[in-house]
Amino acid sequence: MCLGVPGKVVDVDRDRNTATVDFWGVKKEVRLEVCDAPVAPGDYILNHVGFAIRRIPPEEAVETLALYDELLRLADDQDLMTQDVRSEIDAAPYATASAKEAYDASE
Repeated sequence: MCLGVPGKVVDVDRDRNTATVDFWGVKKEVRLEVCDAPVAPGDYILNHVGFAIRRIPPEEAVETLALYDELLRLADDQDLMTQDVRSEIDAAPYATASAKEAYDASE
């Protein structure tokens, strides 16, 4: 199964066709070549394997992020998606305190 993960665009580099996107306080660079519409800081995108595949309305992003938060909170340590998300948060040197607090609260 493949999942698309919503994130908030922080910065756009038009020369490189990339955006820096915030996922639960973890900032990652994503490619923009296949995105369905131009993006700007403050927009939300759906990310799949490092590519922004479409711009999404903020309401949709909030609903989806709330669902992911609930999944993280309820999942046990054997759940592979949860392990992956938690390892990303732990490994990010610039993750926000809120992302780390959300992770810690889920344990």
